[in-house]
Amino acid sequence: MFGSLFMFIPLFLIMYFLMIRPQMKRQKEHRAMLEKLAKGDEVITNGGIAGTVSNIGESFITVEVADGVQLRVQKGAIANVLPRGTLKSA
Repeated sequence: MFGSLFMFIPLFLIMYFLMIRPQMKRQKEHRAMLEKLAKGDEVITNGGIAGTVSNIGESFITVEVADGVQLRVQKGAIANVLPRGTLKSA
């Protein structure tokens, strides 16, 4: 009985270091990225829509995708922040 118990402890440690810990690190980095968002940042959403942040609310962000076209998306839907000038060069 103790032999099988001691076998599960290393298995759990392996799972922690290979799966759980990297996921927690990615979540922490994503949260930090969302906190640093500012008006004028160029972003890409999870759906692949690229635009410029025009307004930041508590849980929603307004992204301008073209002149006069604005979309409201949830903060969590922002996948990546692009370097400034990326959208103008494309």
